[in-house]
Amino acid sequence: MKKAFVLLLFVTGFLAACHEKNVDPATNTETNQWILDQMKTWYYWNDKITASPDLTLEPEAFFNSLLYKFDATLRSDGDRFSWIESDADALKAELSGSTKTTGMELKLFYYPTGGSNIVGIVAYTLPGSPAALAGIKRGDVFTRINDQKLTASNYYDLVYSDAAKNFTMGSFNDKDSIIETTIKKDVTPISFQEDPVFFDTTFQYGSNTIGYLVYHQFITSKNGSDKKEYDTELDNKIAAFKSKNVNSLILDLRYNPGGYVSSATNLASLIGKNISASKVFYYKGYNSTITPVLQKEYGDDYFNDKFASKSQNIGSNLNNLIILVSSRTASASELLINGLKPYMTVMLVGDKTVGKNVGSITLSDKSGKVKWGLQPIVTRSYNSLKQSEYSAGFTPDIAAKEGLRLYPYGNAKDPLLGAALAQIAGAPVTRKTPEQLRTSASYVEIMSTIEKKAGGSNMFFDK
Repeated sequence: MKKAFVLLLFVTGFLAACHEKNVDPATNTETNQWILDQMKTWYYWNDKITASPDLTLEPEAFFNSLLYKFDATLRSDGDRFSWIESDADALKAELSGSTKTTGMELKLFYYPTGGSNIVGIVAYTLPGSPAALAGIKRGDVFTRINDQKLTASNYYDLVYSDAAKNFTMGSFNDKDSIIETTIKKDVTPISFQEDPVFFDTTFQYGSNTIGYLVYHQFITSKNGSDKKEYDTELDNKIAAFKSKNVNSLILDLRYNPGGYVSSATNLASLIGKNISASKVFYYKGYNSTITPVLQKEYGDDYFNDKFASKSQNIGSNLNNLIILVSSRTASASELLINGLKPYMTVMLVGDKTVGKNVGSITLSDKSGKVKWGLQPIVTRSYNSLKQSEYSAGFTPDIAAKEGLRLYPYGNAKDPLLGAALAQIAGAPVTRKTPEQLRTSASYVEIMSTIEKKAGGSNMFFDK
């Protein structure tokens, strides 16, 4: 699957099990014909598919041969995000947030800058996961995995192995440099379901009652069920903010790579200002093959996704909506930003976002003969003003980076949260120490496991 990672610019999520080809009762030719039929119907760039594809290829190679691949020079409008998996059931499980994991998301940096050694920083750990049970938390540093120093040639295999891992922990000394300690922690990856509604709290600065909500992925429910537990959890969080008379909201999407459009619509309906069930949140455009079919079957409204009427909505109470973003913020997160902009002022704090204004659907063979699952790009999204010009990402209104020292969620010393609070309060709410000034320097991030979160940087549509 390494070629798939290159194709997707390291932004899609895969289970380790996907490295093994699933036993498929259909022949390659039969499987490939099914893939071709699906892509000719649904693929957004179906007019770019070669007229004579090679049906004798392995299914993954065949699928990749059909793609209108992104090229910065030749095809800047091309595809960065479609993918295929050998097991459709595994694909569906991934998209519900279930994957094999240690329960911590990591970021890797060269340290010191310009050197060859790599250190890892824990972005966050999932409650109840192996990492959390081992006492690992956001901001922790590690210097080795299985007694091996991390380098450019070994970090990928060490980080993404499904085998048990032993982490050698580091720490910051009094000069704020990272040093290696003798502390070691053992963690074994397991299949684990992430609750994306991660953290919330409120702040009071003068007349500003500020709600702060960390949301890690647009996932509707546990294991793809119809209960929409996580959407309901969001409803309850916003309802609690409303009961506390919150009049400013900071929504933390810095690690949110996307997910289900239905969850984005739900969240937009909870926090949007000057909205109603008759107003459009976003439009979706399909290829010229499927557009008339959908139009005939469902009418023009099929292409419009309107806000829902939510009793928990706090939009009318909000004086400020600030969204914390980063280079990991993508797809459904960007859809939310773009869809709300026509209705209210949306301020962004952080780093430039990914720039994913297209969405995909999951395609599988209902007969069960073909075991492969497809996740092709099928649509491009627009807001109510028909704006979709964010393929290069959204540039923040206030630039801020985390640096190497990470503070707990809700700590005003966090550079992104601190900048947002200062914007609302009208003055800095914390004073930077010399250590904070040093660690706020820009470090080049090599990679983050958020790139490989279930579903990756993708936007999915419910069937």
